[in-house]
Amino acid sequence: MSASAQDPSHSAPPADAHHEWLSERLAHYLGRPVPGDAPFADYGLDSVAALSLYGDIEEEFGPLIEPGEVWTYPTLDALARCMADRDTRRDGTSVRAAFVFTGQGSQHEGMTTGLYLHSTGYRSHLDEAAEELRPYTKESVVDLILSGDPRIHLTGFTQPALFAVEYALARTLQDAGVQPVAVLGHGIGEFAAATVAGALTLADAAKLVALRGAFMQYLPVGGGMTATCAAPFEASELIADEPEVGIAAINAARATVLSGSVEALTRVEARLAQQGLRSRRLTVTHAFHSPLMQPMLAKFASVVRRLPGGAPRLPFYSTVHGRLVNEPLYGPYWTEQITAPVRFADAARALLGQQSPTHVVEIGPRVVLTPFLNRMGSDAALRCFPVCRGPQSDAVDLAGVISALDAGPLAAVLAGA
Repeated sequence: MSASAQDPSHSAPPADAHHEWLSERLAHYLGRPVPGDAPFADYGLDSVAALSLYGDIEEEFGPLIEPGEVWTYPTLDALARCMADRDTRRDGTSVRAAFVFTGQGSQHEGMTTGLYLHSTGYRSHLDEAAEELRPYTKESVVDLILSGDPRIHLTGFTQPALFAVEYALARTLQDAGVQPVAVLGHGIGEFAAATVAGALTLADAAKLVALRGAFMQYLPVGGGMTATCAAPFEASELIADEPEVGIAAINAARATVLSGSVEALTRVEARLAQQGLRSRRLTVTHAFHSPLMQPMLAKFASVVRRLPGGAPRLPFYSTVHGRLVNEPLYGPYWTEQITAPVRFADAARALLGQQSPTHVVEIGPRVVLTPFLNRMGSDAALRCFPVCRGPQSDAVDLAGVISALDAGPLAAVLAGA
């Protein structure tokens, strides 16, 4: 694996202009030059100076960083590199790709088989993730995928398999030279996003994902989910008298997913129809992100309380909070994530507005989120596309994605294509 794939903060050397400007401002606040690789705090940078430095950056370059990111990128080299990567004033041709990881429901039998058979890079990373999962799943998720086993739709297998696939897809793009400027994950996709961002190790993420899926699978049946064309406020009014139904996800202005008991959802769907709002029952085994998940929370919290966690080393847009987060993703975050609504629309809009990506790549086994992202983008030049379009995606399709992102060489990633 390349060094850049292992370290999300690794990138090309910072642009001279950003580095020189930042060096001068730091020397102004600290009264002495700061070496490029020395932590600011070791040279006396305090919170007041950090906020003043943030204001200087905002005044000179516009919205490149958030105030807390002075500490997220705590050296001159790291912060200058971050600024250079995000500064869209340089030329208009640089690719700035954001990775958005799909959630549960995107899985399908045999997913990414074509990639596994014909991409040595993808095969290596999927095998790597499968080995980290094996102590918990007891069988390889690779075998589960390649055999077309219908158990891929059982939550206890779905979540580990999706995590492995998304981790492998992202690492394959990184090996080809596509370094994301930011990451975002929908539901179970947050675990792959956090791993790519460096907030979770692969081993810790594999453990959490496997246990999460197993705990959910053994919850009582009788739950369901319904996709609606209702706005969040409309959905809230319709479920006000249904304590067993909650808002599971807000994917767009008028794309709200409800989750709860089947009986209660049936009543809510009738009310939606009366108001002329379309709805569609989703094919799921449980009511994810709903009050019906409560019985597993204490058990899961016990498991994750010893999780070391870490702060993301890439901009991480949380769909729990609907915004950029810089704080470490400790156990309580992953426990809250189980029942919290997926605030995808808020997080995605924040990412698009703050990071100004030129491309958004949906990381998952088939298209789910790309249509929402296309509608959100206010910049006509923004390109949103999936790394996998569906069951037939293979190494040739991957080559096209890498080419669209101006990355390569393809020979280092593809075998036999």
